[in-house]
Parts: sequence; C-alpha cells; structure tokens
Amino acid sequence: MRIILDAMGGDKAPMAIVAGGVQAARELDTDIVLVGREEPVRRCLAGCGGEKEPRIQVVHAPDVVTMEDEPGMACYNKRRSSMTVALTMLKNGEGDGVVSAGSTGALLAGATQFVKRVKGIRRAALGPVIPNGGKGVLLIDCGANVDSTPEYILQFAYMGSFYAQRMMGIEQPRVAQLNVGTEDTKGGALQKQAFALLKEASAAGRINFVGNAEGSELFTGRFDVLVTDGLAGNVMLKTVEGAAKFLFSQVKGVMYKSTPNKLAALVIKKDLYGMRSMLDPSEVGGTALIGISKPVIKAHGSSDERAIFNAVRQAIACVRADVAGAIEANIDHMNIK
Repeated sequence: MRIILDAMGGDKAPMAIVAGGVQAARELDTDIVLVGREEPVRRCLAGCGGEKEPRIQVVHAPDVVTMEDEPGMACYNKRRSSMTVALTMLKNGEGDGVVSAGSTGALLAGATQFVKRVKGIRRAALGPVIPNGGKGVLLIDCGANVDSTPEYILQFAYMGSFYAQRMMGIEQPRVAQLNVGTEDTKGGALQKQAFALLKEASAAGRINFVGNAEGSELFTGRFDVLVTDGLAGNVMLKTVEGAAKFLFSQVKGVMYKSTPNKLAALVIKKDLYGMRSMLDPSEVGGTALIGISKPVIKAHGSSDERAIFNAVRQAIACVRADVAGAIEANIDHMNIK
C-alpha cells in the first residue's frame, strides 16, 4: 500500500502532515509519499525522527495551493503545487490514495480534472460520517455541489449505499432524503422529483430507500445514509458542528461552576472526553470524495498529527473496500435513461 500526502496543505503544514505520515508508516504497514517543498519537509522529518524511516519518500513540489487561489482552477494553474503533483501521481498509478488538508474546492476540482470521476458519475460528492451512537450516518452531499439535479441525488444515494456497505459494514443501508417533512409529497421540485427516482430504485431492489427525513432525525438511527443537495447538506453539517461545540462549552462551564460540580466532573471526565472524541476531527480523520475513480480523502484544514494519521488509515480502508469499483460495476442503474 502506498498513500500520497499533500505535505503543504492545511493550517499546520508541513509539520503535522509529516509527523502524521511518519506515524502511519510505522504503525499502518504502508509506504508514505510526502509531496511538497523538499527542504522544509526534510527539516520536519528530522524534527520528528523520521529522516531514516525506510517507508517514507519525499517528492519535491515547489508551489502551494492556497486558500486565496480560485478553487476551480487552482490545481490546473499550479501544476507544480503539492496538491496537483500528489493527484497526478495518483492518476499515474504511483500511489493508491491521496490525503490532503488543503482547500476543499481545489482538491475536489483537482481530483475531478486529474484523477477523474468514475465513468458515468455526473458529480463527485463529499460524504462525512456523522456519529449517532451507532455506526454513524453518511451525509451525502455536504458541499461539493451547491446546485443539484434529481439525477445527482439519485447517484448520491447509490454512492452513499456502496460506501456504507463497504466502509461502515452495513449490509443493507437505509437511505433517506433530507426534506422539510417526512410525507412523500413534501419539498420543492428537486426533492419531489428525486423522491420518485429514489422510490423507483428501491422498488427495483437496488437501494433501500426509507423515505424523507427531517433534520431532527439525524441522530435517531432510522437511516444510515442521508442524501441531499450540497447546499442543504453543508448547512446541516456546519450546524451540527457548531451545536456540538456550544454544547461542550456549556457542559464545561457547568462542571467548573462550583466545588461539588468539579468533584462530579472528576467522576465522569473519562466518559465526557469519550463523547467529545466522536466529533473530534483528529479522531474522525477526513471526508472521502465519493465518485472519484481512486481514493481521495479531504482532511480537516486544522488537522494535527493524529488527524493525518487517521486520514491515512481511512485512505487505506477506502483502497481495500474499493468503493469506486462498486460504483463502476453498477453505473448502468445510476443514470436516468
């Protein structure tokens, strides 16, 4: 296994990416390719004791895709950037997967331009897994496609089902469509047309569609995949993240409010940290770009060493699960004829 890391992407690059890559090379039985400006990358390798690690390779890329670059053309315009070189290496078979904590828009556009989508897939989608006390809920799409069509929604449902089967271990994933109500007739033109397509696919036994779902049902366990357009999905994801941060800040305030509360906090501290880790980007790893022909993982922009390590672990799992292969094998059923 060979995972390529964009060593210059993210707020804590290159140190966090290099350190996470070294840890992954040592613990995950994988070769790691660090793509970026060679001098600072090797300096970071020396700083974390990885300069003599036999499973680490450094590939020089002098340019960097920044958050100021226009996402849609960043990789195309910066052919010698760490992100573009990493994606090109993946395209050419010089690695099995790519991990980047750089610009989401640039990574999505670059993966589409260089690695390419699975043939027949109209749009790739971002698919984060939201913890719900069980195996989680795959939210697809969560921002890659602000403007969607009924056919996009149908393909997201298929892709989400294959991902849930192969990556989350759910034999028959239950798919729901995010809507303003659970009734079949709810929603605008997009939701109503997509509902008809999803219901037809379910009747044919190709997906397990369980109907519409409201946002308040996200943590109920009624479904395993929640399909929606990128605008609504991104709003929902950011709302969940913001609510979680607010909740834990309030709990922390209560715990340190008085001496009795502090004593109680000592008793349940371990459990509270366990709850918080479920939403911690360092533990989650990253978000897969589902629909791209080879595994590409978008790590959080603020990823630390632990987050990069877990993103590499996720990339390895994606390679082994071959989600793209499952999508390609079923593409005939995923297009409107």
